[in-house]
Amino acid sequence: MGARVPCVWRMSSLPDWKARFRAARMSLPIWAWAQPSRNVYVSNASGVFEIYGWDRDTAVTEQITYRAAGTHRASIDPTGEWIWWFDDADGSEFGSWRRTPFGGGASQEAVAGLAPSYSGGLCLGLDGLSVVGCSTDAGASVYATRGGGTPVLLYAHPQDASITALSRDGALVAIEHSEHGDSRHMALRVLRVADGSTAAELWDGPGLGLDAVAFAPVAGDTRMLARHERLGRWTPFIWDVATCTEHPIELDLPGDVSAQWFADASALLIAHDYHARTSLFRLDLATGSLEALDIPPGTISGATARPDGVVEYLWSSGAEPSVVLDSTGAVVIRPPGPIAGSSVAAEDAWVDGAAGRIHALISKPAGAATPLPTLFMVHGGPASHDADAFSPAVAAWVDAGFAVVRVNYRGSTGYGAAWRDAIEHRVGLTELDDLIAVRDWAVSSGLTDAGRVVLGGDSWGGYLTLLGLGVTPGSWSVGIAGVPVADYLAAYDDEMEALRAFDRALFGGSPDEVPDRYERSSPITYVDDVISPVLIIAGANDPRCPIRQIDNYVERLRARAFDVEVYRFDAGHGTLVIEERINQVAAQLDFARRHLAQLRPTN
Repeated sequence: MGARVPCVWRMSSLPDWKARFRAARMSLPIWAWAQPSRNVYVSNASGVFEIYGWDRDTAVTEQITYRAAGTHRASIDPTGEWIWWFDDADGSEFGSWRRTPFGGGASQEAVAGLAPSYSGGLCLGLDGLSVVGCSTDAGASVYATRGGGTPVLLYAHPQDASITALSRDGALVAIEHSEHGDSRHMALRVLRVADGSTAAELWDGPGLGLDAVAFAPVAGDTRMLARHERLGRWTPFIWDVATCTEHPIELDLPGDVSAQWFADASALLIAHDYHARTSLFRLDLATGSLEALDIPPGTISGATARPDGVVEYLWSSGAEPSVVLDSTGAVVIRPPGPIAGSSVAAEDAWVDGAAGRIHALISKPAGAATPLPTLFMVHGGPASHDADAFSPAVAAWVDAGFAVVRVNYRGSTGYGAAWRDAIEHRVGLTELDDLIAVRDWAVSSGLTDAGRVVLGGDSWGGYLTLLGLGVTPGSWSVGIAGVPVADYLAAYDDEMEALRAFDRALFGGSPDEVPDRYERSSPITYVDDVISPVLIIAGANDPRCPIRQIDNYVERLRARAFDVEVYRFDAGHGTLVIEERINQVAAQLDFARRHLAQLRPTN
């Protein structure tokens, strides 16, 4: 491995819930392909998520960024000389790229003369080549520069787009774009870096997305690894952009499949996501043989094949905290500090819904008598899903005596394209149908006390919380909405353009074009029907769920002299500061305890 595992101590099996948040965590290290000993990762080792450089040869780690609000977006150039990181203002996500020498030191502006924007991707090549994607209210743009010199515009369009892959020789760059008007189902275009001209195009038509993964890691190789949805789920294929020919990859795997190249381009690392868990395989491209890697049951948040063929991956389960492992079973690296104590394993539940079986994950205190007070913790996205992965927040609620139910409602990824896209044009209401079906099952099965049910979540989960409190008010005892959409029309006006494009695709048009759909799906439409106490957590600089539209909703509740509490924090769409996150979870637990204590069990 070339790295010494730091000396660590493990907390007890049932630690104070705050200790799980403070425990050392990190992302999967990203390595520089021309100098693989040099890596970059994100960790909370300092108490704030920041960027770190790691030299495998010397086992030396250096903290690269020191920002009050934290830093989470970074990359490393192929030579390993520079670490790039995105410098935004107080979590606003609006900013520019800076770079710092690998061993630490003074940072500098990475691309001179490029105006601040939201990030639209970053690709780094040899000889100082960088290709930078930008997103503003004017739309998407792509620039190329060498050595931080004057950026040259390669692409611009009012619709959403982002860069995703750069060829090994730096001649070609791939973008995903929505010029056809649907940012939920992207098309692909390959541009020549020299002049921005188009080298290849691919679009599968309405309702079908494409995803560019990476060019073959061999100079002069024009093959690109990509994914399509033609089979109703994400499936990888190889696209030779020079000849515009496709080479299918036939895999007898029922769930979504993603892939990465091995370093010599002779094989693919296959990640198979199915029913909230991940499996890894090595696919030999010459023989077609598929070899399963021996990994523990759980979820893999990232995987990479090193130049020597060893696979490294970031793994966790509902019971066990995340750790970077390799295909030999060894721990690759841990950040300095204590390791989080374990929690309870997640159990599967399948519930019949209006459009098919709904998958949910159940976490509950070991040996506790049922029925239990229950938190329905609703995931964000909506194009995401809950997985059998470690969550300090879930563990905190379980420690407090709650069952936690996480529902992969229609709109979630991992269950096929039809399931994911079923929410279009009936946004929010479709997801609520599934949440109610699982809520009713939880009560009838004896798991959940019907008089002590908390509905909560962040982002899209916060949106569904507020919508559920108004549309199905008798089903929930308490609502806790983190960074939510509360007033969809005002949110659309104030949010970043990339999210406006997402909303147009989701609703089938803008608020001017389909106003009834937005009104039907907006929590503020039903604000007068809310009967349960509400806690709202809001970021002052949130570009995704802006503060004004939350204020609108709160004012409407307070006009009724309604029991609503607001927790504001000085960051954006969430926080990278561990103590702030602890304070937010503490406020949630306190709010639930105070209000549920007034209610008696009903079954």
